[in-house]
Amino acid sequence: MFYKSTRNSDVNVTSAQAIAQGISEDGGLFVPSEIPAISLDDIKALGEKSYAERALFIFSKYLTDYTEAEIRYCVEGAYNTKNFDTENIAELAHLFDGTYMLELWHGPTCAFKDMALQILPYLLTTAIKKINLDKKVVILVATSGDTGKAALEGFKDVPGTEILVFYPDNGVSAMQKKQMTTQEGENVGVCAIKGNFDDAQNGVKAIFTNKEIGEKLSENGMMFSSANSINWGRLAPQIIYYVSSYAQLVKDGEIEAGEKINIVVPTGNFGNILAGYYAKHMGVPVNKLICASNANNVLTDFLTTGIYDRNRPFHATISPSMDILISSNLERLLYHLSGGNDAQIREWFGALAASGKYEVSDDVKTMLRDEFYAGCCDDTQTKATIKEYYDKYSYTCDTHTAVAVKVYEDYVKATGDKTKTVIASTASPYKFSGSVLSALGNTADCDEFGLVEELAKVSNIPVPASLAALKDKEIRFTKVIDKTEMKDFVFNSLYVK
Repeated sequence: MFYKSTRNSDVNVTSAQAIAQGISEDGGLFVPSEIPAISLDDIKALGEKSYAERALFIFSKYLTDYTEAEIRYCVEGAYNTKNFDTENIAELAHLFDGTYMLELWHGPTCAFKDMALQILPYLLTTAIKKINLDKKVVILVATSGDTGKAALEGFKDVPGTEILVFYPDNGVSAMQKKQMTTQEGENVGVCAIKGNFDDAQNGVKAIFTNKEIGEKLSENGMMFSSANSINWGRLAPQIIYYVSSYAQLVKDGEIEAGEKINIVVPTGNFGNILAGYYAKHMGVPVNKLICASNANNVLTDFLTTGIYDRNRPFHATISPSMDILISSNLERLLYHLSGGNDAQIREWFGALAASGKYEVSDDVKTMLRDEFYAGCCDDTQTKATIKEYYDKYSYTCDTHTAVAVKVYEDYVKATGDKTKTVIASTASPYKFSGSVLSALGNTADCDEFGLVEELAKVSNIPVPASLAALKDKEIRFTKVIDKTEMKDFVFNSLYVK
C-alpha cells in the first residue's frame, strides 16, 4: 500500500513516510492508492476479538510497511484500560429500537479524538525509526477544542517530539480551555489566537508548506508533522471504530451480517465521517452516511448543492468543535470521487483559496447525493434535543452529539428510512456542562467545576477523573497572539533564530 498526494498523483510514499511527514510538500493530503477490501467473514471474525485486535487487523491493511509486531506494539500501547475507562474502548449504548450511540469519549480527554491521538504517537515514533529520521519532530496543531488536548496528552513527554497547539481564544468551551492551558509535559506549548479555528488551521497549513520555514527547522535538526486529521495517522484509526461497531452489532445479534446500517456523524472538518466512508468502501454494509452540522452549515450546503462557499457569517456556537468553515478532509473525498484527478483538485482548492468558493462537477454531485445525507441545526434546536432525549430516554448528550441526533430525526422524517443506525457520540457532556445544564433547565450560577457537580446530580454519569482533577491544576499557558504572529511563536518556542 502506497500513498498519493491529492494534488500530485505522481507522489508515491509509504505509510510511514506519510505519517511522519503529515502533509505533502505540494500542500495536498496523503490518500491510500486503493481502499483495501474486507469480507463479511472477516467482520464476523472480528466480533470475537478485542478492540486492539480489531485495530491490528485493519491497520495491517493500510500500514503494509509496518511489521505485525510493530502494529501490535502500537495498538496494545494505545487501546487498554490504562488509557480508556472501559474494556470495550468504543462503547455502543442501545438508545432505542434500532438506534445506537457509539460512545467515543471514554479516553483520557473525554472526546473522540482520543481514539486516534492515543495511538498516533506510537505510529509516528515507529515511522520515524522505520525511515531513519534523525530529526526532532515538531507537531503543529490547530484545534477547535478537542484535538488540542487529545494531542497534548498523547504526545506529552514523548521522546524526540515537541508539540505546539493553537486554539481560538473565544472559540472553545471553558473546560476545553482549562484542559489545554493546564497541560503538563516538558515538550508542550499552547497558545490562543485572536480569530476562529479556520484562522488557526490556515496559519498552521501556511507554516507547514513554507519551504523557508522548513529549511530553517531542518538546519536546527527539526522537522514538522501534524496531529490534525490532515495526517493519515490521525484518520486511519477512526476507520476502526466503524468496522468494530458493525462487528459488535453482529456479534450481539442486533443485526445480521450483511444488513446495512446508517452512520450519523456530527462533524466540522469532515474527518470523522470520511472515516465512515472508508469503512463503507472497505466492505462494511452502510446504507447512508448522515453528515450533521451546527449553524456553520457549509457542509450541509455543499453536500446538498455541490457548491462549497465559505463566504458566510461565522457562528460561535455551543458545539464549538464544529465551528469550522473550511473542512480540510473534503479534499480527500473529492480526490476519490473524481477518480484521482489531481488537476481537478488543484483547480477546486485553488479557487477555494482565492475566492472562498468552488463548484464540483455534475457526476461528483450525483455521487455525493448517493453517499451522503446532510442536515444542520442551530443552538436552540440543539438544546431542545438534549432536553428531549434526557426526558425520553434518561440519556444525557453533549452539545455535538445532540446535533447529530437532531439531524438524524430530520432525516427519518424526510425519508421514512427505518434502517438501523449508529450515531457517533463525540464528547462527554461534562466538557460542555454549562450548555447541557442550560438545556435541561438548570440555571445554576457557579464556576465550571460547580457546573460539573450540578450535572453529576442530574445525569447520573460519573464525573471523569481527568476532568475532576483539573480543578486544582495550575494554569501554565496564557499567551494570546494575533494570527499573523504564529510563525514567530513557533520559532520562539523552539529557540530557532
